Amino acid sequence: MPVAEANKNAIQISLPSLAATETLAETVGSRLTAGDCLLLEGDLGAGKTAFARALIQSLLTVPEDVPSPTFTLVQTYQTPHFDIWHCDLYRLSSADQLAELGLEEAFSTAVTLIEWPDRLGSLAPAHAQLFRLSIEGHSARLLTIVGDERWDDLA
Repeated sequence: MPVAEANKNAIQISLPSLAATETLAETVGSRLTAGDCLLLEGDLGAGKTAFARALIQSLLTVPEDVPSPTFTLVQTYQTPHFDIWHCDLYRLSSADQLAELGLEEAFSTAVTLIEWPDRLGSLAPAHAQLFRLSIEGHSARLLTIVGDERWDDLA
């Protein structure tokens, strides 16, 4: 597990639709600051990219397309307060390949959204917040957040 869950709060949030997921992502985005890292965990189709896309779009001053970074590995976005790095590590075969991405610096200066965080291995920041999405139905999801107390009122 990339995050030491024993020392963090855990809450669960039922998301009955894509619209509910997008609304929650916007709320989460409004609470982020430079240096925050969200580890987006879940099976294929669980909604990691949809969550990240809605979060990113809610923080942009000029709307733009937010594609999945599956093939590029990293997409960056500028907001008025910080840069956002959206990473999809699915195609990485080892943590050694991470050095080329420059993630370690981004962990302290930008907001990082990491899909497939298990690929980080020991490079996952200790302060990272785990957002685990699981499929509950056709468009319903269950979000489990393992992180600090700033998320407690979302449940």
